[in-house]
Amino acid sequence: MKHSLIVVNPGHFHAALTLRERHPLLSNDVSVYAEDGPELEKFLEIVGSFNRRSANPTAWNLNVYRGSDYLEALLRDPPGDIAILAGKNDSKLSSMSRLHQAGIHVLGDKTWLIDSSELDLLKPLTSSAPLAMDIMTERFEIATRLQQGLAQQPEVFGAFRDSSDGPSVYFRSVHHLFKEVNGAPLVRPPWYFDTAVQGEGITDVSTHLADLAQWMIGCEEGADYARDIVLTSARQWPTAIPIEIFSRITGMNSYPKGAKRHVQAGVLEYPCNARIDYRLRGVPVALDIIWDLAIPVGGGDTHYGIVRGERADIIVDQGPDTGFETRLRIFPVESDARYEHVLSDALRANQETCPGSAYRACAIGAEESHPVAVPAGRTGYEIIIPAALHQGHEARFAQVLNEFLVYVDAGSWPQHVSQELVAKYTLLAKARELSQR
Repeated sequence: MKHSLIVVNPGHFHAALTLRERHPLLSNDVSVYAEDGPELEKFLEIVGSFNRRSANPTAWNLNVYRGSDYLEALLRDPPGDIAILAGKNDSKLSSMSRLHQAGIHVLGDKTWLIDSSELDLLKPLTSSAPLAMDIMTERFEIATRLQQGLAQQPEVFGAFRDSSDGPSVYFRSVHHLFKEVNGAPLVRPPWYFDTAVQGEGITDVSTHLADLAQWMIGCEEGADYARDIVLTSARQWPTAIPIEIFSRITGMNSYPKGAKRHVQAGVLEYPCNARIDYRLRGVPVALDIIWDLAIPVGGGDTHYGIVRGERADIIVDQGPDTGFETRLRIFPVESDARYEHVLSDALRANQETCPGSAYRACAIGAEESHPVAVPAGRTGYEIIIPAALHQGHEARFAQVLNEFLVYVDAGSWPQHVSQELVAKYTLLAKARELSQR
């Protein structure tokens, strides 16, 4: 059966990235319902570039409806059975709820909610057909997938280590407000800096990190906020955006009205950074989300994730220390011939996830510096992952869409997916509340 996609008001480039690859389960005819303006034009430009590329071009035929009544027009006569939403966050969850009530499956980019008042819409959306899922791309990074797989093997990792020297699960992500996407500078819309529309940093990229924590800890039977999560602290702080940098990011020469409540001494103090500490099923977790102004020359976004077990610490990092290439390392508590044999067996067991993987000896360098880290000089193993398996951030959107189509075709999905969604967004909403106290 061929499914037909509907793209709803694509205000974020992630909407276009879901169409980066063709899919045998999808019709090439795609309906787009949106407000007229530069964000729609940028979406059409990116999708057009996918159609025109020389290698593996797509063949999307976009049927576009332009108007402020785009959602009402869509719901009068839905032209497809799957909707994709990526854009303004203040109306996202209510739009998804209406699409769901109309019998349309929904694949929604993060973040789904920016305020606790929206939580009442979340459970009905996720508890019954049609299906609703968020676009969690980080689970498809091959190093992270292998990190999760190895953390589930007791002989390799053991139980999560609960000690006073830091959390058992820690993720830190550094993004940049000015960057390039698909080879061109990313122009962010003015509303991106209006927290009443976009939301605050504590509910944004933290969605991915909270999702990874649930995955690492193994909530395969579902997570429940009241039962499984204890929020201990949450805070936010701003990144200062001078007007000249803001102009590079948005193309505007002044701060928009919606952002002016955060302007101090003529500079936009954008509340986009966050720290969240909590326990998930008794396991201490910490998340750091950082937004810098612009990517330094030769640099890029960075990621650091460590899971700490009784037998080993497993680290995925991507940053200056790795040449901005993703690296996976394991540092056993006791590094000996027996552990090396256990690791070798574990990699063989994960060949379906990561075919061709191997390992080599390594050590933590004295120059490495992270808030939660392995002591310098400690020895372990770097997992060698074939370069072809590192497909990059933009390729992961097609992988998420494929996973969603498998669920849609089956007519159902594992119950824990819905429960994890509710727990994750409840955590972020409560963390926002706590940070404002």
